Amino acid sequence: MNLDLIDRTLLNELRENARCPVALLARKVGLSRTAVQARMARLERDKVITGYGARTGDVYEQSLVRAHVMLTVGPKLSGPVEAALRKIPEVGSLLSISGTFDMIAIVQAGSIERLDALIDSIGLLDGVERTHTSVVLSTRFSR
Repeated sequence: MNLDLIDRTLLNELRENARCPVALLARKVGLSRTAVQARMARLERDKVITGYGARTGDVYEQSLVRAHVMLTVGPKLSGPVEAALRKIPEVGSLLSISGTFDMIAIVQAGSIERLDALIDSIGLLDGVERTHTSVVLSTRFSR
């Protein structure tokens, strides 16, 4: 997908505030409301924008314990493992990687006790052969 500077600016503005009024977006990119609405419709149609969501505040985010759970998955079992991980709300994203491990699950929990139980439950999933977890100590920056 080839996005121009205006498309990228719109995406960045919407990442910061998905509820930003179209009139304000139009002023920020120097286009009419109609032109911005047409661009947003195109970005949605082309699946560049697939939804709009809520971002949680710093107080809530800082209360969470985050970890990267690296998984080794049995041959031809990545599909069922992915399906099982999708059902766990604390798993924010799942990445397929190269190297010693096959996947990384980015998880967050409300307490260290919940994180411990979560890691145990991930390790017990059918198809998961091994896990290795790194707890996130701090976020230096996030985009």
